[in-house]
Amino acid sequence: MSDLIRVEHLKKYFAVGKGLGSERKFVRAVDDVSFSVPEGKTVGLVGESGCGKSTTGRLILNLIQPTSGAVYFEGENIYGLSQRKMRALRRKMQIVFQDPYSSLNPRMRISEIVGEPLQCHRPELSSAERGRLVGAVLEQVGLDPKYADRFAHEFSGGQRQRIGIARAIILNPQFVICDEAVSALDVSVQSQVLNLLQDLQAEKHLTYLFIAHNLSVVKHISDVICVMYLGKVMEIAPKHELFDRPLHPYTQALISAVPVPEPGAGSSRIILEGDIPSPVNPPEGCRFRTRCFKKCPQCEQEPQLKDVGGGHFVACHLYE
Repeated sequence: MSDLIRVEHLKKYFAVGKGLGSERKFVRAVDDVSFSVPEGKTVGLVGESGCGKSTTGRLILNLIQPTSGAVYFEGENIYGLSQRKMRALRRKMQIVFQDPYSSLNPRMRISEIVGEPLQCHRPELSSAERGRLVGAVLEQVGLDPKYADRFAHEFSGGQRQRIGIARAIILNPQFVICDEAVSALDVSVQSQVLNLLQDLQAEKHLTYLFIAHNLSVVKHISDVICVMYLGKVMEIAPKHELFDRPLHPYTQALISAVPVPEPGAGSSRIILEGDIPSPVNPPEGCRFRTRCFKKCPQCEQEPQLKDVGGGHFVACHLYE
């Protein structure tokens, strides 16, 4: 199986002004991140808030420029494309945003919101053809096409997110980033939207990067899970391998925090001490060492992401 997306040594530093001296400071939002997204599969990108997940997603779509590194789409580095080629590529890469309340224009009707990508990328279509395609895609996401003339405020959160999904898939893209796509929804609605995304993936052979902080949600939809902490990738593994045999102490702590039906029946909760360090001044060596319950003197040196077999990668000195 080939990789549709390949991320190599991606970095994004944001300048935050000068400190007390003359030296300019930077937030290391994404700091040397590498992973792949196989065609037709879902990679879950998880971690605490502020770890760089959403910034990574926007870098992959070339919505923001990287400090360094490369993103390959079907083997071609997107940062080397001309403006014309990048515009053509945008038809193949789409995003579903986190907040269904702020990501839809309140002044536009649903037909205009969902049909806007067609106006941008398929201007040759007539108004009638565009309306037919909008109606068809609304049906695909479980909405009645007769609602196309309504405004976003007339819909519930789950329905609004379905509208966002319809907008993302109307151009028949190959790759869709779901950036916390269900985190703003009620739990009862989350499962419906997740099932919709899985149905659309099977029907259209979509490839997903699913960004979330909820491991239970990621486990439900992902084939491979990538764990991030403070701008770095800590561990990558197939989902069952990650949950059955988490190697990195940070992953172990995250999984121990997942609610279980019978508390006390499984392993005990791992409580991490201290706060997440500032991304402006991250710890030297392993980023996690200031909170790690298994730290050793080697942790003062930065660990590299190591292949431990079976598609399982971990950045930890314990496995060198």
